[in-house]
Amino acid sequence: MTSFSESAQPAVDKHMSHPKYRPDIDGLRAIAVLSVVAFHAFPSLIQGGFVGVDVFFVISGFLISSIIFGSLEKNSFSFVDFYSRRVNRIFPALLLMLAATWAFGWFSLLADEYTQLGKHIAGGAAFVSNFVLLGESGYFDNSAETKLLLHLWSLGIEEQFYLVWPLMVWAVWKARINALILIALVGGVSFTLNVMSVHTDPVATFYSPQTRFWELLVGSLLANVTLHKHHFFPAWRDTSSPTVRNIQSLAGLSLLVTAFALTTKNNQFPGWWALLPTIGAALIIAAGPFAWINKTVLSNRLLVWFGLISFPLYLWHWPLLTFARIMNSETPSAAIRLAAVIASVFLAWLTYRFVEKPIRYRVNPRRAVAMLSIALIGVGLAGYATLKFEGLPSRFPADIEGIADFKYEFLTDARNPECWIGVAAPYDGFAGKCLTEAGNKPGEGILIWGDSHAARLYPGIAAVIGDKTKVLQATRSSCPPILDFSDAICTASNNYILSTIKKSQPHTVILFGAWGRYGADWSAGSKDQAKLLHTINEIIASGIQNVIVLGPSPEWLDPLPKLVYNSWKNSYPRHIVPERMSDHLNPGTKIVDNYFRGFIPKSEATLVPLYDFLCNRDGCMTHIDGGVKKLTTWDYGHLTTEGATFVAQKLLDLGVIK
Repeated sequence: MTSFSESAQPAVDKHMSHPKYRPDIDGLRAIAVLSVVAFHAFPSLIQGGFVGVDVFFVISGFLISSIIFGSLEKNSFSFVDFYSRRVNRIFPALLLMLAATWAFGWFSLLADEYTQLGKHIAGGAAFVSNFVLLGESGYFDNSAETKLLLHLWSLGIEEQFYLVWPLMVWAVWKARINALILIALVGGVSFTLNVMSVHTDPVATFYSPQTRFWELLVGSLLANVTLHKHHFFPAWRDTSSPTVRNIQSLAGLSLLVTAFALTTKNNQFPGWWALLPTIGAALIIAAGPFAWINKTVLSNRLLVWFGLISFPLYLWHWPLLTFARIMNSETPSAAIRLAAVIASVFLAWLTYRFVEKPIRYRVNPRRAVAMLSIALIGVGLAGYATLKFEGLPSRFPADIEGIADFKYEFLTDARNPECWIGVAAPYDGFAGKCLTEAGNKPGEGILIWGDSHAARLYPGIAAVIGDKTKVLQATRSSCPPILDFSDAICTASNNYILSTIKKSQPHTVILFGAWGRYGADWSAGSKDQAKLLHTINEIIASGIQNVIVLGPSPEWLDPLPKLVYNSWKNSYPRHIVPERMSDHLNPGTKIVDNYFRGFIPKSEATLVPLYDFLCNRDGCMTHIDGGVKKLTTWDYGHLTTEGATFVAQKLLDLGVIK
């Protein structure tokens, strides 16, 4: 995302060779950054806008390599001056954005969110964000929407290129090897790795420098050819056929438009698709400043202005959009997203006008390098400390600290992995005590059958009646208690559970799951409804007379601790932890609840609607009486032990369990 927009150069590198300023390249940079911003703010508007980053790569490769090749030709190349310019160009805006993001996160993010931000700040300050993100989800995953510094992956790749490319070019120059050989070798290997890996490991291919360097090397190739154009094309002159230049520019622009229109996040990208924006950008640059499109369209004052602020605009837009997403607990409205874009443009201009330019042109360059480097190290250390101290929960008042730093150990007391097994576990992978060797006699005991939501019900049932009766458990993640419903392992597992029920003959079987998930259709006469009724009939046919179906538990659109914290934070001036909330509930769960109330009572099973326990007209419970830290769930809907105990006590009071 670097820029060489000004014709004047700082004193530190006036003796180095710099390409003549071209306003059309700033215009191209504007198209690149505006496409990225539009994609992030309004993805349906320009589905391929993210390829603007690939345009940036070509521009950066061209301009950086033009400096290196030209300076080496004139014997004026200096590593100190080269990297000093990079520091003075990149660090000011990056420092400001990182510091502002960290400061805003201090007041607005939960401990786990702030911990992740700290990790990404440290990675961004060290220019290794792409490697940090490699260990996380992909660029297009939903979770990416809440990563405040996701966009720094591209800056990491550029800086890694700047670190190694000058050294490689200098080495082949000293060895009197043609730089084209180096470009062809490194670029060819990088492109081959990109094409070969994009199907087998798309996330690594997206973020790895070895599969992205070829895009910057497209610009390097263009820089080398441009520098020696009279050698490659003896008849070439600056006044050569304007028709050829116009065709080049038009072809390049056509490729960019095609890339913006046809490339989607569902494509295997970069892969072959990345050729569209990279070759398109290269053709536009190669056409020169006097091609009609370059001179008339790209050199337009408005586009040039956006090109001048493109780097800070790229830095600011994503954190603002992401903060809006986090604060709203959902995708913000179009008006809010537009406001975030406008704010990012304003911040970009302020950064360019009052931070970037003064530091580059008014501060002693060597002193600026030292100060900026120390400051960036400091910001990186602040990020690392935030990661190390788990989001600094002590920054919250005592009455909310436990929720802001809500950590929940949800596996052990739900008997994972013995009686709550994973999706890939063998169909009969339950420990003996879970089903057939719990010591219960025929006609005794309660069996909980279901998915991970049912597993989280177990500790509550065990706490309420575990000293009176045996509590059996057959729970598998993502496997609802419905015969012939899901994948092969889940189907085999449920058949196995039914066969053990016939042997152990528990007094009661409780069926529970995330009924609103799995893409199930619970409308009247549906196949899924018939399958659940068939399951109930099979259990009763095996000799079990007391079958309980628990209706769906209310689910939230975001983790409950985050929603409670945001409600507390926004309840000015008293800051109250809400006992119930009606906002941010998943409406689909209530629809399923209504379906269950319609067809389960017509079967031989007993329906217990959990909505009646946990919700009323004022909303659904956030915590159990006796402490605001006793939340009903730690995520979108799995019961905590306190929540499960509350539900189990209600079941006991109703006489459903005993």
